[in-house]
Amino acid sequence: MTTLTSHELADLIDGLAGLPYGGEAVDQRTHALQAGWLAARAGADDELLLAATLHDIGRAEPVRAAHPGLPHEDAGAEFARARLGDRVAAVIALHVPAKRYLVATDPAYNALLSPASVASLRRQGGPMDASEVAEFDARPWAADAVAVRRWDDAAKDPDGPVLDLADVLAAHRRLTGGN
Repeated sequence: MTTLTSHELADLIDGLAGLPYGGEAVDQRTHALQAGWLAARAGADDELLLAATLHDIGRAEPVRAAHPGLPHEDAGAEFARARLGDRVAAVIALHVPAKRYLVATDPAYNALLSPASVASLRRQGGPMDASEVAEFDARPWAADAVAVRRWDDAAKDPDGPVLDLADVLAAHRRLTGGN
């Protein structure tokens, strides 16, 4: 696994400040730290907390530059796989399909989506069909991706609580045993 220092992780997250989030009322940094706060509040372990916080890290300039042409979930997953492991990477990769899954399987879910998220759902292929749902359910860590998706959808409040960056870095140190 490639080493990702706490300093590098902090710089990546801080680099999301001011980066628009697809028509939402929050920037990418606030969105990331709100998703992390929701994960922490739900009792997520360190891997899941990092996956929630970093689910859109594929939008960060250094990650996009390292993985040009990939959708943000795939770029983020490649970044995470090399630095944080397979579970974090899989959850990041699956957070976009998890929206399609939830629209197909939870009748109340669609009403929770913001207008920007409804628009992106159309670009992402709309609700999954029955065979896609079965394939998604069979994926390792699918349930974790669904949890992250729900936190993702709820992390759009410009006045909402955010996870302190120090808590993200502490989870990173515990997970990697590093600096």
